[in-house]
Amino acid sequence: MKPTVVIIGAGSVEFTRELLGDILSFAELGSTRVVLHDIDAQRLETAQAIARATALAAGAEPEIVATLDRRRALDGADYVINVIAVGMHEATVRDFEIPARYGLKQTIGDTIGVGGIFRGLRTFPVLAEIARDMAQVCPDAWLLNYTNPMAMNVSFLHAVAPKLKVLGLCHSVYWTMVGLCELIDVPYDEVAYWSAGVNHQAWVLRWERGGQNLYPLLDERIAGDPELRRRVRVDMYRRLGYYPTETSEHSSEYVGWYLHDDAEIERLRINVGEYVSISEANLAEYARVRAELADSPTLPIDTGSTEYAPQVIHSLETGTPRVISANVINDGLITNLPDGLAVEVPTLLDSLGAHPMKVGDLPPQCAALNRSFLGPVDLTVRAAVDGDPRLVRAAAMVDPNTAATLTVDQIWALCDELTDAHGDLLPAPLRSRSARDLAN
Repeated sequence: MKPTVVIIGAGSVEFTRELLGDILSFAELGSTRVVLHDIDAQRLETAQAIARATALAAGAEPEIVATLDRRRALDGADYVINVIAVGMHEATVRDFEIPARYGLKQTIGDTIGVGGIFRGLRTFPVLAEIARDMAQVCPDAWLLNYTNPMAMNVSFLHAVAPKLKVLGLCHSVYWTMVGLCELIDVPYDEVAYWSAGVNHQAWVLRWERGGQNLYPLLDERIAGDPELRRRVRVDMYRRLGYYPTETSEHSSEYVGWYLHDDAEIERLRINVGEYVSISEANLAEYARVRAELADSPTLPIDTGSTEYAPQVIHSLETGTPRVISANVINDGLITNLPDGLAVEVPTLLDSLGAHPMKVGDLPPQCAALNRSFLGPVDLTVRAAVDGDPRLVRAAAMVDPNTAATLTVDQIWALCDELTDAHGDLLPAPLRSRSARDLAN
């Protein structure tokens, strides 16, 4: 068995190392053809060294190819794993520093909000190019997307390449459930759960062990720990009745309740601007791994296989059935969310492919929040597809955190400044035609 797995953006040390460690830990995938692509020659060289060291540590014998030519990399692919970060650290810093001057607070800035909107807008042109290349050289391949903003990217790909087979993959549900089980001292392997919503704002709808609802145990744990109540998603759970599947730092950005108020930031211990330090740490990790590879031909690997992409590949290649949380286009899967946009639902994997499961209606309070989340998603995608800069501003205006913090004039001025700052990274129609006079 020798599938071809392509990693686009392979210069990402963390993802390449973890993904290859998991892929090559499956005996059936030990001879996989691994193709690495990046636009940075030094990072690509490092990725190739990581791949060889990981294979050695795993006792696997994959075929490893590295190329700066994306079309060549994609030729004949069975699976394409997308982990690109358009603009890298410099663009992330701009997404935080410019809004901060307007008084707009962000924590991660990669999903919705102005950070998510502009991250999406600079990612879309590259996604469109990847989709065109795949249609021509590997039309039957699966695109396994990790790049954020997940809901925007999956929705955009559906709009521009509806025949492309796409799964959006994020480990937030898995790690949420692991963390919840640790809180109540119940082994993760003994529980069953049902989660659905949108990426970074899905909901634990059911959580059981042996038919017993585990939510009452969580309620007891929260009631006995005042410090645990000082977390955003615990606060959301207590008010909404369903636990959100992303961290408190992420969750604080998707509602208009917390970040505009300094007292709430203090009460809930929200780390404003956290992702800038995470991005800086990623740069340091890249340098550390590159230095480590200079001294040793091997790297330690974790064979726990907790990332979803290796599980998707293994299930589709071997027929091993699995259920994961995946981001797909809503086509009646969640009946009180709009069709045509990305939702996150339980998805069965087997030799025939990926089969998203119908959830039906979400609880009304959860669906209401998801609909407000999907407003910026829909408008950002439409802005790019239609080439309409007014819709970029509309996306920011309907974003809950932005709307709770800034006036409409401030939102438009902020979008103008971010457009100028990101320049050529944005789709041409959104930067070649000024939006400054659109409101007049």
